[in-house]
Amino acid sequence: MSNGSEGHMQEGGAWSGPAGAEAFAAVEAATDWLLGYPFVFEALSRQRIGEDGVLVDYGCGPGRVADRAARVLGARVLGVDTSAEMLALARSTATKVAEFHLVRDGRVTGLPDGCADAVMCSHVLASLPTEEAVLAVLAEIRRLLRPGAPLVLLTTDPACTGWEYASLRVGTAGAAYLPGEEMPLRLRRTDGSWQEVRNHAWPVDLLPALLERGRFGDVAQRRPTVDEALAIADPALVQRYAWAAERSAPPLVITSALAA
Repeated sequence: MSNGSEGHMQEGGAWSGPAGAEAFAAVEAATDWLLGYPFVFEALSRQRIGEDGVLVDYGCGPGRVADRAARVLGARVLGVDTSAEMLALARSTATKVAEFHLVRDGRVTGLPDGCADAVMCSHVLASLPTEEAVLAVLAEIRRLLRPGAPLVLLTTDPACTGWEYASLRVGTAGAAYLPGEEMPLRLRRTDGSWQEVRNHAWPVDLLPALLERGRFGDVAQRRPTVDEALAIADPALVQRYAWAAERSAPPLVITSALAA
């Protein structure tokens, strides 16, 4: 499960079935749209992923991020997810996404090796309980990418507990979480209510080593700030909240790597 509106890769749990897909799509994800997704698109743009590129959104959920990526970058975007219900919802709303593919038994159906010029993957790792599961997802992403192509990960820092972010609350205040340990997350819905789900904690400083084991190189990490977001985020969103916690302790990290 993700801490934003995308990144669904669980086959069951809080977001399973048609009702779960609809509930997942109702997550507001304001913090992600300020400090996350615009910086994912920026990183892909720096890699010159544009009109001639094939971009896979691995764990596309209801497809809003994939749809926005297609509009911003002009790339041919392919959405993939483990949930047929999520993909059905995405097909009905994410009109700029070229294709949708189901992940079955850990493999994306219908996509050959080396078909992608880039992959973006937002909050998927938080749905995975073990290091082996993380490495399996990275292996499938690596299969899809041509050599030298970029992967851009968006993750939440599980150390950012105790802060009242605009659209999320990470873990329990004062708690420290081991890699893969179950961690509560509260998400603001579009109606202003909050929903608690269970994530798994993957410390951001562990990701470079996992990526290297997964046959990725040139790993770089960035923690976007509110000041940086002022230049690229939706101005209406920027004005919506004070972003006090986001300014004090930005919770999102962009990790980029190249397929070896």
